[in-house]
Amino acid sequence: MKNQSIKKNLDWSCVIIYGALVILGWLNIYSSSLSSPDNTYQKQLIFIILTIPLIFIILAIDGKMYEKYASIIFMISLLSLAGLFVAGKTIAGQRCWYAIGSFTLQPSEFAKAATSLAIAKYLSDSQINLKEINRQIQVLAIVFLPVLLILPQPDPGSALIYSIFFIVLYREGLPAWYVWTGFITIVLFVLTLVIEPQYVILGALATLILIYFKSRLGDRNIIVSSLLFVAMSGFVLSVNYVFNNVFKQHHRDRFNILLGKTVDLKGVGYNTNQSEIAIGSGGWFGKGFLEGTQTKGGFVPEQHTDYIFTTVGEEWGFLGSLTVIALFVGLFLRVIYLAERQKTKFSRVYGYCVAGILFIHFFVNLAMVIGIFPTIGVPLPFFSYGGSGLWGFTILLFIFLKMDANKVNEW
Repeated sequence: MKNQSIKKNLDWSCVIIYGALVILGWLNIYSSSLSSPDNTYQKQLIFIILTIPLIFIILAIDGKMYEKYASIIFMISLLSLAGLFVAGKTIAGQRCWYAIGSFTLQPSEFAKAATSLAIAKYLSDSQINLKEINRQIQVLAIVFLPVLLILPQPDPGSALIYSIFFIVLYREGLPAWYVWTGFITIVLFVLTLVIEPQYVILGALATLILIYFKSRLGDRNIIVSSLLFVAMSGFVLSVNYVFNNVFKQHHRDRFNILLGKTVDLKGVGYNTNQSEIAIGSGGWFGKGFLEGTQTKGGFVPEQHTDYIFTTVGEEWGFLGSLTVIALFVGLFLRVIYLAERQKTKFSRVYGYCVAGILFIHFFVNLAMVIGIFPTIGVPLPFFSYGGSGLWGFTILLFIFLKMDANKVNEW
């Protein structure tokens, strides 16, 4: 009866979209790595086959267990990230993997689901009020603990993903100024790299003055406005120092190329340039499966991983790319719809975390391959090569589908 209930209540729309994305992803990995001597597409097929028993295990576990043991799962995840500094394997300058023979496992891919469960568990307490400072500190600690372990690996791409949790927390009552602070920080940082700091400071001053006089008389506070101006000015004046002395050279190169300050089509900018050529050459209908010249020629480095979408653009064209994008958007919207209909805070918050993580991966990856975001190593969910990524996203999604199938909202 329990298995029949799962089959009946499982959201098959999400399952079908998931299956379609995994299959389409493998076809593109097959195309982009067909001439590769390391049998990449065969390895990915094995990873895909192994997701089947993984899904059955996730669905077989009582949905209540995910909430009950969320804190323990989170602690195990943190330990696995910390263990990399002792027993991790370094690949391409990053100490992000555990090596078991020829097989590698990246714990940061699983930490996203663990952190989502921990956040949902913390917020499910009816006494939690994110307007209180101590509650804000506690929930932000949950977000930043894995980030502090991921950044030194160094893996800025995985760390960036955690920024999406601020949107989820805002949805659950976190003051809006957290989100605005993050947004303004990014804008000031980029502007300072493009134009002289003094002009950025003058622009910030003019904006604050405008906001001050546009505000209602009772909301005006000259002290707060002055402190904001001092903080913004201090940040702007520190940007160039941080950029030149804290950022690594390859990070500086990527930003400089993105902002048009330097042109290096044969060096750091090679990947992005070849990616844009491949996608642009696909036209409306693409060159056809296995017919992409950029793909067959191996002109796009790491095309089967972070740049897998270039294969879609070249071989399937604009319409094929639009189809893939539509599948992803359909999945995001469906997960959000399912999250909205939950009646328990735990399952609702977790559902929003799932949608948020999948979305930011999708958005950053596409922005990266079309040249409007620096290359930082963010995979495309269900598409990019890698067992850890595929299993991490599968676990993330199917835990939520299990909650919904078991009618967690009716407990």
